[in-house]
Amino acid sequence: MKFRLFFLVFATKLCMAQTALYNAGNIRIHDGGNLGFHTDLINDSPFSENQGLAGFYGNQNLQVSGALAPAFYDVEIVNPGGVLLNTSLNVENNANFITGDFQTSRLASDAYLSFVSNSFYSGENDASKVDGYAAISGTSNFVFPIGDAQQLRTLRLNASGGIDFAKCAYFFQDPNNPGFNPAIRTETLATISETEFWRLEGSNLATVTLSWNTRSNMGAIAPDLNFITIVGWNLSQQQWLSLGNVSVSGDLNNGIITSTAFIPDDYAAITFGSLAEPTEILVLGNFWISPNNDGVNDFLLIPELELSPNNKLEIFDRNGVRVFEQENYRDEFRGFANTGSWILNPDQGLPTGIYYYTAELYDLDLSYQGFLYLER
Repeated sequence: MKFRLFFLVFATKLCMAQTALYNAGNIRIHDGGNLGFHTDLINDSPFSENQGLAGFYGNQNLQVSGALAPAFYDVEIVNPGGVLLNTSLNVENNANFITGDFQTSRLASDAYLSFVSNSFYSGENDASKVDGYAAISGTSNFVFPIGDAQQLRTLRLNASGGIDFAKCAYFFQDPNNPGFNPAIRTETLATISETEFWRLEGSNLATVTLSWNTRSNMGAIAPDLNFITIVGWNLSQQQWLSLGNVSVSGDLNNGIITSTAFIPDDYAAITFGSLAEPTEILVLGNFWISPNNDGVNDFLLIPELELSPNNKLEIFDRNGVRVFEQENYRDEFRGFANTGSWILNPDQGLPTGIYYYTAELYDLDLSYQGFLYLER
């Protein structure tokens, strides 16, 4: 009854048409109030500072549009036809997924279901989720309840320094269709998924955790679990790079994988890939160099390369980004990049850390790989 009285007070500013509820005033749901939408919502005035529950019901597809994004305390969806968000909708406390999807366009990411600060959700499943973009702000760990029309395909984002704002959508399609060619990849990668990918936007350093199922067709990507890695289409290099596999569990039918830390905005798409397997590997000890001009370990020396004057050395950082390459290597690596973004500042050496290298001995038809630690 409290809610009904409040509704009547603002009836002059709230217009009900045959096809939509149009808000041109300033309405609010009080604590304990419930507002059920059985028709479209056009929101052109503030609809915030709400308590209580806003629900989307019925069987026909509903739409939320207008100049301003409504902000609801609790939200639930019980509508198998779904709710299309043409403008964003903010969740301030809890979203309860029961039946039907919140849907957004995937052609643009300017409309999304947004979870504010410490808000949460429950009940997500294949039949009820976000079919499009969801967003999060003001937390450090969040699982996006996203997928497509058929399945829930979540992505967990973990940023120890906090997430200012991030949004994500899932695409059940070949990443080559948007132009992220699986054939254009770093040499450390053998295969890129042509089945699915995620689009993640965010400026904070973070890791992601993805899962796969039988629809992911992982058997076509990797020979076994140990080769699976998360990959991303790097915007600056315009190629697929490995984002690492800090932890992997499961089998080729169902599993979970976590990446190393990266900046999501540096990548246009994220999916699964397979690490390359050299045809033959000569196992060597790892190397350590300290290019400080003291005459000790100032450059990378690999004596075995002398056995094959025709050779090639490549060095990659921990994210699979190539930082050095040299045909017929003769001890040239002294801690400076000669390829990639680092060459924009040629006087700035590579940072301290662990690097991965591969070498081809063409005269002997051999390949080997290893790690090196660079210390400044």
